[in-house]
Amino acid sequence: MKVRGKVIVVTGGGNGIGREVVLELLRRDARVAAIDVRQASLDETASIAAAGDRLLTLECDLTDRAAVQALPDRIVDALGPVDGLVNVAGIIQPFVRLAELDYDTIERVMAVNFWGTVHTVKTFLPGLLQRPTAHISNVSSMGGFLPVPGQTAYGASKAAVKLLSEGLYAELLGTPVGVSVVMPGAVATDIASNSGVGAPAGVDAADAPKFPSTAPTDAARIIVDGIEDNRLHVFVGRDSRMMDVARRIAPKGATRLIYRKMRSLLDA
Repeated sequence: MKVRGKVIVVTGGGNGIGREVVLELLRRDARVAAIDVRQASLDETASIAAAGDRLLTLECDLTDRAAVQALPDRIVDALGPVDGLVNVAGIIQPFVRLAELDYDTIERVMAVNFWGTVHTVKTFLPGLLQRPTAHISNVSSMGGFLPVPGQTAYGASKAAVKLLSEGLYAELLGTPVGVSVVMPGAVATDIASNSGVGAPAGVDAADAPKFPSTAPTDAARIIVDGIEDNRLHVFVGRDSRMMDVARRIAPKGATRLIYRKMRSLLDA
């Protein structure tokens, strides 16, 4: 689906990859409804975009189903019928083993990452099916297909998003709605601080695991290209593409590699 002139909803539009997706869509002459849990972050996005009436910002907690269900009418009134949905909003967990992770944190991660995606997809899909062409793009993670020690609950939530998206793709074959699932590797964003998560005590920044990272602007371009090319799987970053191959060829070896990278955080 070419995004020029289309109305596209972006969750997590107040920071990180979500903000850059908003800006990339605006550069390609789309109209965008940016959604985030923090209005102050959305205001920053709007000030950077300077897009006038092509950008609508809406504060919303995606874990609140009723609040999400109220969004379409507000967006249609301001921008017109919705043609696309890009689910970027997500949080990570503290860098600890599952045995040390409390239930409240696990439930919060699932509520934001999985149920937030379910809420928006279920809410916007009926309208998308009425459009001549439409698209849903859900951001999963490299951690959604490769186990990352210390991010097990997060990975489970993103694996759920991946399978949800692939199932949705199968169900929507023969309809006007395309589906993409995005699997970023390391992207240089503030997702840890935005998730309320810091490095474990005793880990110096210089000793933290180093991964090659993708710039958020590049991640956004890849995501929007994936929408326009109607790709099912969209890999963001060399690390994601390489580890997808590695885990299929040698799953145990790929898992051990990631463990060695993460061990300093787990042992802190």
